[in-house]
Amino acid sequence: MDAIRLHAFGPPENLVLDSVPDPQPGPGQVRVAVRAHGVHLLDTTLRRGEATGGPLPLPDLPTIPGREVAGVVDVVGPGVDAAWRGRRVAAHLGATPDGGGYARLAVVPVEALHRVPDHVTAPEAIAMIGTGRTAVGILDLAEITAADTVVVTAAAGGLGTLLVQSALAAGARVVALAGGPEKVALVRSLARPEHADRLASVDYRADGWLDEARAAVVQHAPGGATVLLDGVGGDAGTDAATLVAPDGRLVLHGWSAGEPTRAGDVGHGVGNSGAGTAARDVRWAVGPQARPWGDLYALQERALALAADGTWRVVTHQVPLAEAARAHRELEARATTGKVVLV
Repeated sequence: MDAIRLHAFGPPENLVLDSVPDPQPGPGQVRVAVRAHGVHLLDTTLRRGEATGGPLPLPDLPTIPGREVAGVVDVVGPGVDAAWRGRRVAAHLGATPDGGGYARLAVVPVEALHRVPDHVTAPEAIAMIGTGRTAVGILDLAEITAADTVVVTAAAGGLGTLLVQSALAAGARVVALAGGPEKVALVRSLARPEHADRLASVDYRADGWLDEARAAVVQHAPGGATVLLDGVGGDAGTDAATLVAPDGRLVLHGWSAGEPTRAGDVGHGVGNSGAGTAARDVRWAVGPQARPWGDLYALQERALALAADGTWRVVTHQVPLAEAARAHRELEARATTGKVVLV
């Protein structure tokens, strides 16, 4: 079968298309003919050979990266119901640095399989299995209501597009921060007509973006936003946190900028409430301070249901499997929108 393998840590070009033996399922497993392969920012960190600071160690080399697959069951192992054969499925391959997801065939424990509804595509299902489940967990933690004004960083990304739609659906006002005019336009397109007046989309690569975002917040919440959903961290995340009221919630779910938002010493700079340091309600969705996620399979099921019933418009950035190196380059350059998927 065709598979993308990493033989040495380093740049994206180290991801090469190889021919490797077909895997065979064992007891309690099925083999999936994969139609879509999920790509995560963490994959780029592991590819570079950098310690993640999280639960995943560096893989032994050579390795087939990837932990999210969607496709059709083509072989069932001993003890598995033959009715699985031919079914469209999606699965997360687990917390492992060498999950084998960037391959045309993948062996999956039957208990990890999700049935994919007919009108949900394989790339959309991939987005729900990894990114969608994370979005559901973040939203559970954030507890957004119609009384909230929510700031979302990286709003055009795989997570951001889902978080923006969910906050709007909850009745909240949303100030969405995205990098560049095209991403800003994409975020604006996510709002249904009845929600459009509650969404402001700001280009946080433009000069004066923080003042623009502040004006958008104050329009609805003179005292400051009530929630920040931040997966960027660094200076941008820390600046975005200044838009939040002293009693607001900072829900931190990543640091693509290389370091987390400096939540402990963020001043308040909105409205007439002053600019002093405040002890906000900081809720970590990832990292050592995060609460346990609970049943990940249940989160994946909930995410798939939100895609199936049309609650979420799922945005994907699709790249051929053979061009996995390009997918990594574009993801690292922040030149993608939505979930990055190999097809």
